[in-house]
Amino acid sequence: MGTKMTTAYRLGVDIGGTFTDFAVVDEDSGAVRVEKMLTSAKAPEETVLRGVESLAAAVPDMLAQTSEVIHATTLVTNVILERKGAKTGLLTTAGFRDILELAREVRYDIFDMFIRLPEPMVPRNLRLGVSERVLADGSVLVPLNEAEVRDAAAAFRDAGVEAVAVAFLHSYRAGDHEKRAGAILREELPGVTVSLSHEVHPEPKEYERTSTTVIDAYVKGVAEGYLDRLSTGLQERGYRNRLFVMLSNGGTATVETAKSVPVQIVESGPAAGVEAASYFGRLMGLDHMLSFDMGGTTAKLCIIEHGRAARTRTFEVDRVHRFKAGSGLPAAVPVYDLLEIGAGGGSIARVNDLGLLQVGPDSAGSDPGPASYGLNGAAPTVTDADLLLGYLNPDYFLGGQMRLDIAAAQDAIQTGLAAATGLTAIEAAAGVHELVNENMTSAARVYVAEKGQAPSHLSLVAFGGAGPVHAVGLARKLGCPQVIVPPFSGVMSSLGLLAAPVAFEGSRAVRQIVNALDLDAVEAAFQELEDEASALMPEGSALLVRRSVDLRYSGQDYPLEIETEGPCNDAAVKSDWEARFEAAYNELYGKVDDDNPVELASVRVHVSQPAPQLDIARPAATTDAAPKASRKIYVSAQASMESVSVYERTDLRIGQEIAGPAIVEERESTTVIGPGDRLSVNAFGCLVVDLAIPTMSGEDSDDVPVTVAVGGG
Repeated sequence: MGTKMTTAYRLGVDIGGTFTDFAVVDEDSGAVRVEKMLTSAKAPEETVLRGVESLAAAVPDMLAQTSEVIHATTLVTNVILERKGAKTGLLTTAGFRDILELAREVRYDIFDMFIRLPEPMVPRNLRLGVSERVLADGSVLVPLNEAEVRDAAAAFRDAGVEAVAVAFLHSYRAGDHEKRAGAILREELPGVTVSLSHEVHPEPKEYERTSTTVIDAYVKGVAEGYLDRLSTGLQERGYRNRLFVMLSNGGTATVETAKSVPVQIVESGPAAGVEAASYFGRLMGLDHMLSFDMGGTTAKLCIIEHGRAARTRTFEVDRVHRFKAGSGLPAAVPVYDLLEIGAGGGSIARVNDLGLLQVGPDSAGSDPGPASYGLNGAAPTVTDADLLLGYLNPDYFLGGQMRLDIAAAQDAIQTGLAAATGLTAIEAAAGVHELVNENMTSAARVYVAEKGQAPSHLSLVAFGGAGPVHAVGLARKLGCPQVIVPPFSGVMSSLGLLAAPVAFEGSRAVRQIVNALDLDAVEAAFQELEDEASALMPEGSALLVRRSVDLRYSGQDYPLEIETEGPCNDAAVKSDWEARFEAAYNELYGKVDDDNPVELASVRVHVSQPAPQLDIARPAATTDAAPKASRKIYVSAQASMESVSVYERTDLRIGQEIAGPAIVEERESTTVIGPGDRLSVNAFGCLVVDLAIPTMSGEDSDDVPVTVAVGGG
């Protein structure tokens, strides 16, 4: 009889705009092995499979002994941005075919005389209305005209439609008309995918619900094909278990669930990073953190309190102006409430029409990438500037797996920036580094203030390939007193995948004044949602259920989510909900409206498995590590290149301290420590940098003026 094979590994894979990150954790020893590869925009699953093969070459039978592969992807976002989804039709209530263009009838920029609006995913000739009408209370005013649905199906067939979204008025209250229309469409159009709005997003606001359903239908075929190819590729290489996919809300789902509602994975990549930061925050007992994830294309910031990040349902995709709210297509799915900025290692620097340096928001991505990648990129980027300033080691990028061309970086910055501004190449590079930090600081300062926080109370947790390079500069400008760089920071999002539980969320619209609620009906709605969400979880799972209610003042449009515990079988729950809502409302807006009744907008259920334990091996060194080298880096305080010590992160021992300026290198990233800053290695292997310049306590810290020096000083 042979020896029984044990499953000893868990694998996380995060596809980013520039790099794809891999992390394999040995569940017995806690040892972590990582990989990082340039993302193939045309076939991202091929990048995943190449990375898996590279890891498997170093760990024999790795996939056969892997219990879980958890995946975060930019696929859905890319399909939308590139408009490469299915040819989609839309079936609506008669008279509402133009809802995608009418939208909210709000201009996102009232001063722009030439404002551009997002192009609907469904052209007008493929948006058809049929006779039916459900009222806001769920009663039927006009029965569904099935003959018109069949006529619409014939029109879709003639037009070669590959997917259909169905979004009828008030279907969130009664979905029978949508269910019947869907059945007819599947009968008349075999092979065509169908998305029903009451299943995709069963909540009010017909524009948001219709837009979300259209997105789901548009990407469903592509997502199914991609996930099937990836699953098959993993199985062919020896993986024997299910593939899991990170959802936008930070939970993970089986690949079958992700294929059934692919709009739920539209923001899965950034969610993985927030999960990783939250995990280390809980591990270290930090109550207030600012997660900072800077990769090759974007930087993402998110406030995390008591180990949890806030979520929102006002996400947009395919913005005409990438960082202007209201200029995109709404996808009403729960996502982490984070700030995304067009600032990454690949952000392109240029001299604008006024003769001033400008950085981003466009990126060189992975193809052709920064000039220093040697892949025929010519435009100067943040990575090229960081290399020229000595912050990056050209021979140790990705542990030496990918050598950076410092001569190409010098030429790109000299030709593209220095010659046009009269600066030296070093001064121009310093200006790029300073400017991208200032861009992130300006956006972060507004974001933090809007959340009612003070930067002086937040520890900045930095990760991503470029995050630790810029973290100390960002923290100093913003007023954060401390920077924390977790282990394996350059691929931390892939580690975050391994810290996220399998989870799913469901909601049900209610829209009743709290004092007039039928609590038995509310409890029944909660129970139905729990059953529906539980059915999407792996069989035999131990489940944790978290309930919440969306409350608002009557007449308002946007609610606050309030968590609640236990069954709704006691009238006291009404006053408890109201009190907790008013406390949250007062904290957010500074006042309450005592004369207006509180309304229950919807109920929510979040079902998850217990969070997995991510046991990572700690540094094993017993003596302080000596510098492995020294090199010249640009020190902004002196406006000159100065020689500093360079340390190898894996050589540092727990408790070791390093005085700045200094550099700490690891395979996937580099941490830059400023003059007077002090770095220590804590018990969890995190680099903790206490900044030299103390920030002012209290709210006044936000009022400290910031001076931007472009060039040498």
